[in-house]
This record gives sequence, structure tokens and C-alpha cells, in this order.
Amino acid sequence: MGGGGGCGPLRPAPKPGGAFPQGLCALSAGPWAPAFRRSAGPEGAAAALGPPPPPGFPNRKPEKMIDIKAWAEYIVEWAAKDPYGFLTTVILALTPLFVISAALSWKLAKMIEAREREQKKKQKRQENIAKAKRTKKD
Repeated sequence: MGGGGGCGPLRPAPKPGGAFPQGLCALSAGPWAPAFRRSAGPEGAAAALGPPPPPGFPNRKPEKMIDIKAWAEYIVEWAAKDPYGFLTTVILALTPLFVISAALSWKLAKMIEAREREQKKKQKRQENIAKAKRTKKD
């Protein structure tokens, strides 16, 4: 395999006169592995992880907020610079929603028509029953 004969195809060969620390090869998954897994010891691991997070719930890294104002400015600028491309993109993005809306509207119309037909049948049946009872009494 390539990589110079280290722990795997993506690991370099160990330094002359030494080997990789015990277990480091098993933890490494290549260049895409977290930095602490590729580090050269506990000092590198601590540096790669950074300072410990502040206490609290939930204990996680702060997430970057979405800058809505900058996003809106970008959209307006895009629409001003390339109106046809912008409108084409918007129409292409909304077309599936229009198709879904039309299909659901058609399905709802069919359900309403079927319900009205059933109600008419029931009403006609009730009228016929009432008419039959009247003729029996006479």
C-alpha cells in the first residue's frame, strides 16, 4: 500500500528509531479523522480540542447564528443583478409545490363530489321510505 509504510495507506512511516504510540494507528482514520486522533501525543490532543466548554446545560459548542440581514441583502442583490436568472430559479423551486397543491386540490374536489353524491342518495332514500310509509297508511 502507499503512504510510506506507516500504520496504513494514509499514514507516514514512523520516525527512524521509533514507532507510533500504542493504539494511535487504531484510532486514526486518515486525514479526515479529528485532529486529536492525528496528533502526536496528549499535548497535541489537548491543543486540538481547545479549552473545555463552560459548565451549563446543554454542554455543547456555541452554534453560529444565521445572519438573516446579510442573506436578504444577498438575495436582493442577486435579483437586481440577474432578474431573469433569479425568477427562473424561484419558479423552478416553486414548481413542485404548485404541482403538489394542484394534485391535492383535485383530490379534495373529488372527495367533496363523492360526499355530495352520497348525501343525495341518502336523502332520496329517506324520501322514498317516507313516501312508502304514507302509501301504506292510506
